[in-house]
Parts: sequence; C-alpha cells; structure tokens
Amino acid sequence: MQPVPDLGYILGNIRWVLVEGLALRAYIPERMTLDVDILIYERDSLQARDAFVAAGYRVTSELSIGGFSVQAEEVAEPPIDVLTRSDRWLGSALTNPERDPAGLPVLGRNYLLLMKLQAGRTQDLADVRRLLAGTSAAERAQMLTLVEEESPELVEDFAALCTLADLEFGPADED
Repeated sequence: MQPVPDLGYILGNIRWVLVEGLALRAYIPERMTLDVDILIYERDSLQARDAFVAAGYRVTSELSIGGFSVQAEEVAEPPIDVLTRSDRWLGSALTNPERDPAGLPVLGRNYLLLMKLQAGRTQDLADVRRLLAGTSAAERAQMLTLVEEESPELVEDFAALCTLADLEFGPADED
C-alpha cells in the first residue's frame, strides 16, 4: 500500500476522508497513483491550508474542481490534493467513513462511486466499473438512489456502467 502522511495529526479536528485512487483500496485492489487525494468540507479550506503550512507543506496550486494541492518540503512525500465540496451528503460521508486496510478514513463506496461518475474522466469511469464488480442488486439499488438524488442526469450512465461491469467481471450477485 502507498504510504499516507499522518493527516489526522496534521489536520487535527478537520474531518477528512481519502478519495480517488487510494480510497479504492477499501473496496477493490489498490491501483497505482502518484498523489494522495482527500476530501474536506469547503468551509474548512482555510483552516486546512494553515494546518498544512504549519506542518511544513507549501501550497503548490489551486484545483479547478475546488480545493488545492500541497507538497511537503521533503520531496520524498507524495503531493496531496485537498478536494473541497459542500454537497448535502458530505456530512454523512465525513461523519461515518469507511476504513481502508491501514485504518484510514475512506469515502463510502456509494459516495466514491458518485464522485467518480460525476468526474467522468476515463480512469474514474474505469474505477466505477471496478467498484460495481460483484455488487449485489440491493447495493446497486442504493447506489442508483444516490445517483438519482444527487445527479439525475447521470442515471443512464450509471446503468450503462453496470452493464459494462457485468460484461467485464461477470453478473452481480443476486442477494
């Protein structure tokens, strides 16, 4: 597993979860990624910046999707992308995170799938197919409900990705 800096120590009381490539390791085999991506409340952005700077990081760029990137002064550590959002589901996701094999807080599967579906990049859509592999009909129904509530314009894309996942990995479980 790719190492992650002690973000709990750096960020203190700021709630955060792993997202993107590293978050996958809570659900499916981890894929190689060159950075660490975390998600925080948009309202905590300034406090998080200050916390990273106090811990010896420098802000290297602003993210077009909301948030910023930081890099430790010691180049051995991977860069960290701090994504910021204010979605209505974020409170539940940050309060009740899943845990990866290292015990780090990870965005729940349904929310991770939603974020990746919304991003729509090639790698994100491949990750969605992998996240859907082997999920039960009941799990997919929960995912669909979230997509319908948060991004109804993506319902058809979600259905197509379910079909592709079944073709690539075999049909979903029936329980």
